[in-house]
Amino acid sequence: MRYLPGEPQQLPGNRTSLAGYQASHFLFEASDGVATLTLNRPERKNPLTFESYAELRDLFRALAYADDIKAVVLAGAGDNFCSGGDVHDIIGPLTRLDMPGMLAFTRMTGDLVKAMRHCPQPIIAAVDGVCAGAGAMLALASDIRLGTARSKTAFLFTRVGLAGADMGACSLLPRVIGQGRAAELLYTGRSMSGDEAERWGFFNSVQTAEALLDAARAFAQGLADGPGFAHGMTKKMLQQEWNMGVDEAIEAEAQAQAICMATNDFHRAYHAFVAKQKPQFEGD
Repeated sequence: MRYLPGEPQQLPGNRTSLAGYQASHFLFEASDGVATLTLNRPERKNPLTFESYAELRDLFRALAYADDIKAVVLAGAGDNFCSGGDVHDIIGPLTRLDMPGMLAFTRMTGDLVKAMRHCPQPIIAAVDGVCAGAGAMLALASDIRLGTARSKTAFLFTRVGLAGADMGACSLLPRVIGQGRAAELLYTGRSMSGDEAERWGFFNSVQTAEALLDAARAFAQGLADGPGFAHGMTKKMLQQEWNMGVDEAIEAEAQAQAICMATNDFHRAYHAFVAKQKPQFEGD
């Protein structure tokens, strides 16, 4: 059965199921609570189109209500992650749009990043080969990034006459790698190698190309097998606390942790600990 983004199958309690979702502009598969989303235009290094932007945005929005997906792996087909906006399908048409049309497009691309940051599932990006422009932003908007030594990540907006301020780059990138390093990449548009990206903290680890996807799925599975509600709370607080003072953050975390203490997973963990068993988390 096909479920459309924003119109998934309704389950009791306004929850939704996306395990059977059939994507139109990329590949999507789900198993044991882990969804793998694969950009699938390898002959062009997996560029984005207007349609794939919109479907990605709607899918990540729908994931906020999907209780059968606990973690997401984002990857690219072939030897590359994503080359950014398609030159022929996006860049060319943009040069013919008026200002309101261009603003509608840039807001849509930003809405994709917002949807990724606000969905409760941790997102693990498996980055190999080219990771450029909007593709670099998809990786940056993910929660965990695994790369390869041969990967090349470039926020190359300035190379086409645009500002490095795109899709939240000036906000997100300094928080991940630091202000000075982010400024260098955003001003120059140069490529960051896989080893450099790991050194700077952009990649959590560097894998061989052959092991990358399996490593990302294993990481995602470990999270999916954990306390899903609590992981969603962790992601929410990581996002919210960027704009809080320390006192506000401590109070917000006190409230968040008290909520998690009311979950069944918390009680299961306690009883498993007492019984010297491994807890079985169910995300409730």
